[in-house]
Amino acid sequence: MAGKNKAWLLLTLCNLFWAGNYILGKYVVAEMTPLWITFSRWLAASLLLLGIAHFYEKPDWRGVGAAWPTLTGMGLLGIVGYNTVLYSALNYTSATNAALVSALNPGVMVVFSAFLLREKISRIQVLGIAVSFTGVLVVLTGGVLHQLLQLDFNRGDLLMLVAILMWTLYSIIGKRLTAVPPVTATAASALIATLIMAPFAAAQGIDAGSISPFTMVGILYIILFPSICSFIFWNISVREVGAGKAGIFLNLIPVFTAAISWMMGERITAAQVIGGLLVFLGVYLTSGLLDRRMARKA
Repeated sequence: MAGKNKAWLLLTLCNLFWAGNYILGKYVVAEMTPLWITFSRWLAASLLLLGIAHFYEKPDWRGVGAAWPTLTGMGLLGIVGYNTVLYSALNYTSATNAALVSALNPGVMVVFSAFLLREKISRIQVLGIAVSFTGVLVVLTGGVLHQLLQLDFNRGDLLMLVAILMWTLYSIIGKRLTAVPPVTATAASALIATLIMAPFAAAQGIDAGSISPFTMVGILYIILFPSICSFIFWNISVREVGAGKAGIFLNLIPVFTAAISWMMGERITAAQVIGGLLVFLGVYLTSGLLDRRMARKA
């Protein structure tokens, strides 16, 4: 039981750190471009993760090298694509909205897994996906659902939908990559991604003198906590309690994000609360926990 209690604590910290990425990312993107945030974050994180993977997972590096096409795809989708679009979205929407929309991720993963990996999906999970999607629509429209007919949405919220799609494809590719341990796969794909980004970052350039100390602290936080600590905590916890139970803790990200944003003075709207509750309910149904509970009773 002590091991599980440790896993619950690590999962809580893991998602708290990821919530901090939304909060600080909102401030950092005001002084650095999304490309440079992504490049600097993952250049440092990939080098540190490679060292951790070498001692913690002891991978077969020849096997890692042989998987370079898959790792490149993961790097382009999950590192370059997802992070750049996420930080671009924070230019136009609040951290709370971005986190709430991202909570749709588990449902989207279930749908894509059903089509691409032929995983079974129950009627309750279909209902959960529909409820989650309704919640996201409430957040997107600010509770004014007839806005759907006007096609007038916040650009940042729509970018978050693109980010979700990229993360889903990244996760599905990663799920099929069984020959490379997870931390090693993240480190290698991140290093490949930074090498791809390097010429574009150099061409874009950056005025280092205009970066404030607060932004430097923000980047340091993003490197150490959401990029390194969260991923290690996540993998330790998944080994202890399983991916299904660990996945439920992802619901804490929008909760933590909204709570921190509120403490920092951001106003939380009724549409965000209602939409968020619908998303959480939908994620619970989509997770399969209710299916398993009903099966045990039967």
